[in-house]
Amino acid sequence: MGGRAARRWLACGSMSLVRRAVPGDAGEVLRLRQVMLDSLAAAPGSAQWQADSLPVLRGRLADPDGDFAAFVVDHPRRPGALAALVAGTLEYRIGRAGNPRGLVGHVFSVATDPQERRRGHARACMTELLEWFRERGAGHVMLNASPDAEPLYRSLGFTRDPDPSMRLHL
Repeated sequence: MGGRAARRWLACGSMSLVRRAVPGDAGEVLRLRQVMLDSLAAAPGSAQWQADSLPVLRGRLADPDGDFAAFVVDHPRRPGALAALVAGTLEYRIGRAGNPRGLVGHVFSVATDPQERRRGHARACMTELLEWFRERGAGHVMLNASPDAEPLYRSLGFTRDPDPSMRLHL
């Protein structure tokens, strides 16, 4: 975070300390990702996907100069646990008008522990991730929004795009 303070005062008057996730947070990052997937009514996953993901995630979290970042808030009542998570990647695409450098931010895995919701943690984490994208020169940022999360993203300046996405599972 470039040495700058990562503190965000929340509307409720408390303070949320946002920090960049480190390899030791990987298990909790995966737990919160499952919280997010469960909230989207995604197909239930086995515990095996987390075990398979853990070494890769630790490696990505260990690279402060890489194209992946996760910002977190520590859980105030459970030492070693996380209250909130926001993760994203920076991707290169061939430049175009409006984004000649071709850098695009992608936000995913925005999750807050159910007992810690409505305290501004996700907003504070999103603010840090958006700053991380700005510092790296992203021309724009993309995300998929659930109906419950859309007001947060709109308040941060996101707009709806027509979705021409298609998917192929390999």
